[in-house]
Amino acid sequence: MLFGKEHVDRYQETDGEEGHDWQGTTVLLLTTTGRKSGLERTTPLIYRTHGDAYAIVASNGGATDHPLWYKNLVAEPEVGLQVKGDRFRARARTASPEEKARLWPAFTATWPSYDEYQTKTDRDIPVVVLDRIA
Repeated sequence: MLFGKEHVDRYQETDGEEGHDWQGTTVLLLTTTGRKSGLERTTPLIYRTHGDAYAIVASNGGATDHPLWYKNLVAEPEVGLQVKGDRFRARARTASPEEKARLWPAFTATWPSYDEYQTKTDRDIPVVVLDRIA
């Protein structure tokens, strides 16, 4: 399965039955509001749980700049999430260095490329914590 629009469409149509489990890891759908366009965009991202919250990595494959979705959630931290059939609003924040240190090994255990991505860039790849809004 492709990791992009097709992935998002199948995930949404099947409540995550197709697309949640992906290449040995798990995926959620993040919907951000464009900081320039004002349009909503949905991105499939590998996640891990962090207590009652979820965490994602803004790796951008090790590119020199942050992914657009990360820039969008920094500008507007209220986001939409879908984890399997559960759709809800969440507040995004960049993990503290201590939180990142605890979370990073959980990410690299199922997606070892994250370590490689970090070596390809001078920027510190952020980990984002997504807290459900009641």
